[in-house]
Amino acid sequence: MAGAIQKTIEEKETRAQRAERLKREKNPWECLAEIRRFAREGYDSIPPEWLGTYFRWWGIYTQGDGNGAVGGNGREGRAVPRFMVRIRVPNGLLFSHQLRAVADLADRFARGQADITVRQNIQFHWVEIEALPELLESLERAGLSTLAACGDDARNITGCPLAGVDADEIADASPLAQAATRMLVGDRDFYNLPRKFKVAITGCRVWCSYPEINDVALTALPRRRRGREEVGFSLRVGGGLSSRPHLAERLDAFVAWHQALPVVRAASEIFRDCDVLRERRERARLKFLFLDHGWTPARFLEELEDRLGFRLDPAEPEEAPADIYRDHVGIQPQKQPGYVTVGASVLRGRLLAGQMRQAAELADRFASGELRTTIMQNLVIVNARRERAEELARELESAGLPVAASAFHRGAIACTGTEFCKLAITETKAFSRWLVDQLEERLPGFDQQLKLHVTGCPNSCGQHWIADIGIEGKKIKINGRLEDAYYFCLGGAVGQLAAISRPVGYRCPAAEVPDAVERLLRGYLAGRTPGENLRQFFARHSDEQLRASLAGREGLPAVAREAAAGPAPRSLEA
Repeated sequence: MAGAIQKTIEEKETRAQRAERLKREKNPWECLAEIRRFAREGYDSIPPEWLGTYFRWWGIYTQGDGNGAVGGNGREGRAVPRFMVRIRVPNGLLFSHQLRAVADLADRFARGQADITVRQNIQFHWVEIEALPELLESLERAGLSTLAACGDDARNITGCPLAGVDADEIADASPLAQAATRMLVGDRDFYNLPRKFKVAITGCRVWCSYPEINDVALTALPRRRRGREEVGFSLRVGGGLSSRPHLAERLDAFVAWHQALPVVRAASEIFRDCDVLRERRERARLKFLFLDHGWTPARFLEELEDRLGFRLDPAEPEEAPADIYRDHVGIQPQKQPGYVTVGASVLRGRLLAGQMRQAAELADRFASGELRTTIMQNLVIVNARRERAEELARELESAGLPVAASAFHRGAIACTGTEFCKLAITETKAFSRWLVDQLEERLPGFDQQLKLHVTGCPNSCGQHWIADIGIEGKKIKINGRLEDAYYFCLGGAVGQLAAISRPVGYRCPAAEVPDAVERLLRGYLAGRTPGENLRQFFARHSDEQLRASLAGREGLPAVAREAAAGPAPRSLEA
């Protein structure tokens, strides 16, 4: 009788109510023994609540069948008995022995490849349940973890990958990012948040960790006080993309260095304790306090200070960074005399096991054995001797990791797409490579900064909302068959020109995207004013003008963006 009542209750639950019930019933971080049991007993022994919910707290998702959302139920495609496993890399800091360990595990369990994500993580695909315990234990021995790489918790804490070596940084904030990770990850006080929670802490001047799109972001800021200079932070809250993008709000607060961790903890507690955010899964991120519930920066600061038990100093004047690359590709001088960083462009973020081993070996041979992952899905070797930098660059090039990459190669970002994701509408990884090849062939001399982001669904894991050219995956019917297509959003940016990209009303089949981008960029080259970059060019043209440039003809009616009919069950946003 009790079982029947429980079944009736569960049948009447909303998706949000079910998620909240499951989280109350179990802290997945305390249940590694269950994962070991599933590995012994096989895939069929795994209950639905683990497949759909609990695995995510260990950085694990079920893998799609290659068709994405098409053919599934409830806007989610079919799964295969394999898993995506995401490795958390706080601040993007890696040692060569760790990258070798990742390469070895990729060969053994993930068909010899891994992807760098837009949160500096590394993720595997094709992992079988029987391999999970050994994979997790091997990562732990290497000093790596998958804990909280997914789930309703604090995701990988990002920061400047050049922390500690950047010649122009305000401060090395990576110790704070590492300390914040230890504070939030694995602590039962923070396993049950309303939704994912993204934190960025950076000491660089170019804000390469994109504070504008994080739930909580600290950006280093110097000030003079009592005759001496000290470094603290600006504080932003409520940023996020997905289907309703929102740039983070700056609070009127200067966060002293010793206040940084208490501030991050207090902001996490505010989020955790906002029950109104637990009512609808698709509106559970911190940004919805501002978008839907009338919160202002002043109210958030008041709540924050109440939690802290002290008042923060007023904000100091701040200048957002110029509209420049934040990808760290190329050879750059370090603050340490005679040393440089050498950043390689990793197209689509995809690395083969052999490339990982080569990069680790080169880091040992030419540098100090330290590497960094970036949020633009690239890989950087730090502490290389200046006189050997060109030789190192050539070695990376021969490994398929160019240091002197084209604007298209450098600027391309791609989400997972239908290859592995159950929510995606279009294939993105192979498409992005083909698109870059096409544009390099058609526009070989194009040298302007360009962010070309490909996302396979409205969730914006490919961050198309902050791209110069962001394309969002759709399906259209051609000759009776559903085919991949892309909808164009233009003019997104961070920094001084921060803006959400504009849906301009143009959609075309995937095969026609190179033609459209070529027409758009040729129009820019022919019509720009002296010194005008892409963001400025797009800003002074109407949607109609940009749509005509993409289509190659005027008078084309706008196509509605056709956002998702309802919320996706879970975003795989890295």
